[in-house]
Amino acid sequence: MDDSLIIYVVASMVTVMAISCWRRRCQKSLAPVPSGYGKVFKSHLFGKPTIVSTDPEVSKFILQSVSEDFVPFFPGSLTELVGKSSILVINGSLQRRVHGLIGSFFKSPILKAHITADMQRDLQEIMASWRDDQIVYIQEEAKYMVFQIMVKTLIGLGPGEHLQFLRHQYQKFVAGIISIPVKIPGTRFYRSLQAKKRMMKLVKYIIQEKKKNNTGCISRDIIDAFLNDGSGQLTDDLILDNVIDLMIPAEDSVPVLITLAIKYLSDCPLVLQKLKEENTKLKHKSLEGEDLQWMDYMSLSFTQNVISETLRMGNIIPAVMRKAIKDVEVKDHFIPEGWCVLPYFRSVHLDKEIYDDAYKFNPWRWKDKDTAASSFTPFGGGQRLCPGIDLSRLIASIFLHHLVTGFTWVAEEDHMVNFPTVRMQRNMPIKVKRKNIDILLS
Repeated sequence: MDDSLIIYVVASMVTVMAISCWRRRCQKSLAPVPSGYGKVFKSHLFGKPTIVSTDPEVSKFILQSVSEDFVPFFPGSLTELVGKSSILVINGSLQRRVHGLIGSFFKSPILKAHITADMQRDLQEIMASWRDDQIVYIQEEAKYMVFQIMVKTLIGLGPGEHLQFLRHQYQKFVAGIISIPVKIPGTRFYRSLQAKKRMMKLVKYIIQEKKKNNTGCISRDIIDAFLNDGSGQLTDDLILDNVIDLMIPAEDSVPVLITLAIKYLSDCPLVLQKLKEENTKLKHKSLEGEDLQWMDYMSLSFTQNVISETLRMGNIIPAVMRKAIKDVEVKDHFIPEGWCVLPYFRSVHLDKEIYDDAYKFNPWRWKDKDTAASSFTPFGGGQRLCPGIDLSRLIASIFLHHLVTGFTWVAEEDHMVNFPTVRMQRNMPIKVKRKNIDILLS
């Protein structure tokens, strides 16, 4: 996918690379606004002269500009890992076609219905094994759950030996995305490349089997959607690169969204109580024998506000990088051809001039507020807006619903870290206790 993540996936991993090392020495001045620099200023990243934008309007212009003005920028090592046919790299009409196919598939009501049913079943099975006073590591549980759901969505692969193999290889692959690009046996980068080759072999076999049996009917997974395109533009290499890249949010950004939401809820009893009240009303519906649908979860307004506030505070995708392919002017700022630009979302999301009490977790701030505003860009924007926005929210909503209606918990001490990616240092351990159903019914 494009700018974010979700299943988008991610200019995020790359951008974190770009700014994390740099941020160690200037994060204090970048958040919320770089003191003495202004909201748009010059820097130097990856050996490239770079314009950093913490101005929402300038960043919006950059994100919405067509490929005749800006193209994605990635280090050469990253391009080698994600592949030259990845939607993260390609531009123009082909990028728009692939982005459109992915977006249409992820927005499909049929897909959302399947994901809702699968996730409800899988969560119930997993949570049924939790014992009172057991320590549960939310970040690991979320990664396991989301990866399983997304692999089925992308390639139609269910639980079993092949899924375990794929997850093991994928963890090696993701670990190499942020590493020194040295292709010598034993290095993390080399292991990442080898892991991708092994994954591609499995996915290629699945593609070939689907081609033999493809009837051009309903798309049950993203490979079906690509094969049913009919344009002749989508080669096997393009399908391979994009299917594997689309798994990144399943291992990283979506599980982290769930984990951070639970971290913030654990620290904010009033927010947690309000979330419980809203979700308990929905729980009554299922206890009365009605099957919950994806629309039920998405209609939980306060739950959606909690997710929005988690995205604002957590900044799972803190920035993206673009490269100017011609001279560009915006708001009296001149961006020379060949320079990189970095819209830095984190600074905007924590800007006290935009958000009152910006460092406070306050989901009520999103009541009647437009989440499509230029000052809120957790999924990127423009033609490379993450096509998995709704899917990410749905998955997080289902997980939160089952946790808050099924359990109470006490969070153990843990800390959020930002390098090399945003995550909880100890995987967010919580001590759980199962709720009494009779109390829920009362």
